[in-house]
Amino acid sequence: MIWHLIAAAFAGLGAAGIGLLLRFASGKRAPRWVVPVFAGLGMLAYQINYEYAWFEDKQARLPETATVVSTNKAQMLWRPWTYLVPLTTAFDVVDQDSLARSQVNGEPLVKFILYQFEKSYQDLVTPQAYLINCATRDKLPLVGESRQPDLSGLQRIDPSTSLFKTVCSDT
Repeated sequence: MIWHLIAAAFAGLGAAGIGLLLRFASGKRAPRWVVPVFAGLGMLAYQINYEYAWFEDKQARLPETATVVSTNKAQMLWRPWTYLVPLTTAFDVVDQDSLARSQVNGEPLVKFILYQFEKSYQDLVTPQAYLINCATRDKLPLVGESRQPDLSGLQRIDPSTSLFKTVCSDT
């Protein structure tokens, strides 16, 4: 976090320098407030660039076997530019290496861990184990250390979703 603060400060200083050069190039006809306005715009531009690059940066750090199955985009009042281009605030990942396939009564079952990455003050990663019956399209969370099924969380998933296609593709 401290590095982003330092980077924002340097972006502001660099942009203020450009404003100062424009003021000198105009023979000091440009108003003095141009320098702090450029500094503020430089810091704002850095912050916007950092926020929009977050998803691509995290995705690039994932292993080759990881597949992004969903993204959450948001629009925020205090970030008006997100109304033009919504900001990715969270995404879900399935690691292909963690899939455990089995058959019970002739129905294909797949155990997997769904990782949810969430952008916040400190980036959060929340792993959750699931069991999918690829024949009936039922998704069941597995909770606790022993990964016991939580029947209250049973969901039917659409076969057109990226999650279903990723997990049940080889069954």
